Amino acid sequence: MNIGGAVDDSHAQSSDTRGNLLEVRGLTKVFGSLKACDAVDLTIARGEIHALLGENGAGKSTLVKMLFGSLEPASGEIRWKGQPVRITSPGQAKALGIGMVFQHFSLFEALTAAENIALSLDKETPIPAIAEKARELSKAYGLPLDPSSLVGDLSVGERQRIEIIRCLLQEPELIILDEPTSVLTPQEADKLFVTLERLRSEGKSILYISHRLEEVKRLCDRATVLRHGKVVAHCDPRKETAASLARMMVGNEVTQVTRTGVPRDGKAEPLIEVKSLSRKPAGPFSIPLRAIDLTVHAGEVIGIAGVAGNGQGEFFEAISGEALQDAAGSVRFRGRDAGKLGITERRLLGAAFVPEERLGHGAAPAMRLSENLLLSRFRTDANAFLTSVGVVLNRAISLASQRIVADMDVRKSAEDPEASALSGGNLQKFIIGRELDRKPAVMIVNQPTWGVDAGAAARIRQALIDLARSGSAVLVISQDLDELFELSDAIAVMHDGQMSKPIPIAEATYEKIGLLMGGAEPGHAGHEHAKELA
Repeated sequence: MNIGGAVDDSHAQSSDTRGNLLEVRGLTKVFGSLKACDAVDLTIARGEIHALLGENGAGKSTLVKMLFGSLEPASGEIRWKGQPVRITSPGQAKALGIGMVFQHFSLFEALTAAENIALSLDKETPIPAIAEKARELSKAYGLPLDPSSLVGDLSVGERQRIEIIRCLLQEPELIILDEPTSVLTPQEADKLFVTLERLRSEGKSILYISHRLEEVKRLCDRATVLRHGKVVAHCDPRKETAASLARMMVGNEVTQVTRTGVPRDGKAEPLIEVKSLSRKPAGPFSIPLRAIDLTVHAGEVIGIAGVAGNGQGEFFEAISGEALQDAAGSVRFRGRDAGKLGITERRLLGAAFVPEERLGHGAAPAMRLSENLLLSRFRTDANAFLTSVGVVLNRAISLASQRIVADMDVRKSAEDPEASALSGGNLQKFIIGRELDRKPAVMIVNQPTWGVDAGAAARIRQALIDLARSGSAVLVISQDLDELFELSDAIAVMHDGQMSKPIPIAEATYEKIGLLMGGAEPGHAGHEHAKELA
């Protein structure tokens, strides 16, 4: 791998002059009566970045799992460098030269970044040597990483860097990236694009799955669009608009988010109050929270921006009740002290929470959707889901689950599948819908549209705005600035465990928010005292 190679314009050539690295002909995969992939054709040239587009549940994940050996096709052919191959395992895919970074990470939280990387390498290389290679690669490609960091203490964005570096260390010829920028800030995404362009200039090929259509237009040479398991278009994304690409994906126009009825500052009841919230670091690599103050009134959507790893996760844990506070009044919901209350007690006050990690945190992977619904709401909806003696009302739960699926347009392959059987975006829609269905007075969401297609993202954002306008308080933590500008009434920024004052959306600019994300604002009152916590 030529780490120092310069970017050139070789990618502008046609695929015919470079030759094809991978060809897929008539690839089909069936689950029961559902054709997840239906006679899919796809060609990836050497040295190109090829976009794979489609709604959640369109068949993208099924297709790439067949290419990576995680699933076996029912029919069709895969040709690698012109030769037919049968890829029966990820190990075989790696041996051929195919690497993949999954949307859901496969990392052991109790191990360091270097130890996780070592587990994926075939050669028995000493951990210190792997750590040094990972450190060098992370610096060369602008993907900051401390190989000695415990994965359990890292943010989602930092964990993704481990996955990418782990993949690059295997020196693949084809890299499959599934929603690589969904947890990155614009600055981090820009650095990743430089990395991908460098890999392309070195002759590597990249299959790029993303719902962010502007970055597809900027980065990708060609695109294949799937809808309901079938290929519906091959195109040059640079000659399309984001709207035309979205139209190919969904088959019609994508509804625009409307933010109407903006509330007047200070006129409504404060439903979320955070007062001098400080928290010691939970682990050696955790971020301490430093005297955070924030108020969200009824009718408002307040957005929280920040580079990954600046305390957003710790803040969510503190405000959701996953971590309790010493001072009961440091978190208040609807005028009630909640700092010493657990998650269930806070939910009984009318609060709802959606964590950033949906599989394993927001939902139990091996449990069915209806079971996950019961697990999260058996206390808050006891009268609806349980008899007076505690017997589960299965029909009531089933009807509620069906209502959520219909309201959020959740695509699934069975009547009541396990959570792990859903695509990431569809599971996200279900988890968001599960909380919205309660019509909570307080809604706190971390990364609401991570890995969700354009149509579903618009549906989720509009639902959050509508909830706020109905009289609830909504707090959204997101690394997607476009999202925050689209749905927020004001945006605050987290940096190094501190939070800026919210900036009204009429006064906010990308430049201003970006500077705050980089730490331009000095500490606010109480910062020096809070330093003692570190």
